[in-house]
Amino acid sequence: MDMKRSTSIRLWFTGTLAGASLVGCGSNSDEERTQLSAGQTYTNNHYVRGAGYYHAPYGAWFARPYNSFTPGQGYFHGGQWSSAPNVASLQASQPAPEAVRQAQQLHNKATPAGGIRRGGFGTSSRFSGS
Repeated sequence: MDMKRSTSIRLWFTGTLAGASLVGCGSNSDEERTQLSAGQTYTNNHYVRGAGYYHAPYGAWFARPYNSFTPGQGYFHGGQWSSAPNVASLQASQPAPEAVRQAQQLHNKATPAGGIRRGGFGTSSRFSGS
């Protein structure tokens, strides 16, 4: 019988899974600071950490996604609530310089310099650069 061979395959397979799990434990691009620009086009619901979701028809970022629904309040768009979703043909736009400045400040405040570094299994989160 090949009992020894089965065991070695099982051990190799288990080790491969553990190694594959650790690959994703480093920092990712969502954790790094984003540079926003008034000259750049952003799509509806483009998310920026700290600033929120971009609402293309309104040219600014808001805390909730465009046309998100909350029972008792309705649909959220452009900082207001309505009983029906806002139907807009504009799905992307360039924000006003003031909207970019505000969103950048909120993003920088929410994202420490150097981003956040997360450890692997059994380690705690920690800030880099501080």
